[in-house]
Amino acid sequence: MSTDAAQEWDRWHERRIATVSSPYGPLALTGTHWLADAVEGRIPAVPGHWREEGDEVVLSAGAGDGISLDGEEFTGEVRLTADHAPIGQSRLAQGAKRLVVLRREGLWAVRVWDPEAERRRSFKGIEATPYDARWAVPGTFRPYDEARTVQVANADGVERGLGLGGELAFTLDGRNHTLQVAVEGDGRLWAVFADATSGDSTFRFRFLRPGAPAADGSVTVDLNRALLPPCAFADHFICPFPPPGNTLDIAVPAGERTVLSG
Repeated sequence: MSTDAAQEWDRWHERRIATVSSPYGPLALTGTHWLADAVEGRIPAVPGHWREEGDEVVLSAGAGDGISLDGEEFTGEVRLTADHAPIGQSRLAQGAKRLVVLRREGLWAVRVWDPEAERRRSFKGIEATPYDARWAVPGTFRPYDEARTVQVANADGVERGLGLGGELAFTLDGRNHTLQVAVEGDGRLWAVFADATSGDSTFRFRFLRPGAPAADGSVTVDLNRALLPPCAFADHFICPFPPPGNTLDIAVPAGERTVLSG
């Protein structure tokens, strides 16, 4: 085992715990409220009156709603677009809570992030397998001639499109495997996968982010860094399930396995 690689994995694991347990990390999400489901512009547990107008959301708030906008107490009406700032810097707040405007496939929603969320207060860590060099292997990215979109179920029970840019090929213990991967804006790869441990000793599916491949397509596939998806930390995320072909027929006990709470 490479001592340097094992130590770097330890640091990575510590950073992950710090990130997910931060005040506005994934454990703090307490609701994703779709405006299409709002009755007369009212969202349960979210103050104000909300309505959609084309490419904007209009929020009307009164003094009793306790909403602040850009750090200042807000009353009246404001037009909003999707909020892309870090959660802690989002434009809308209600005390320590953050109200984040989201748009997904043309639908608007408001997400509530609460540092006092029960899931965050009961969090005890991430159960993960210590680094093992056998799970870090060379891989090759093979891009598709054209990007593809497949319909996959999401954690909220709705099917949505998942964009895929190619496949990642690698070998484990003499057996060849492939995963369909998305290509992010900066060139990094992202896979949603399951394996023989999924739903048993690990969460029902996980993410893998191998980084950007080199010009020749080479990239390291390090399953020691298999990630729990956001919906493992809070029920209100809409993570995609693995696309067809992304369930490995081997057990991968490496990486993050489950959330510890108590």
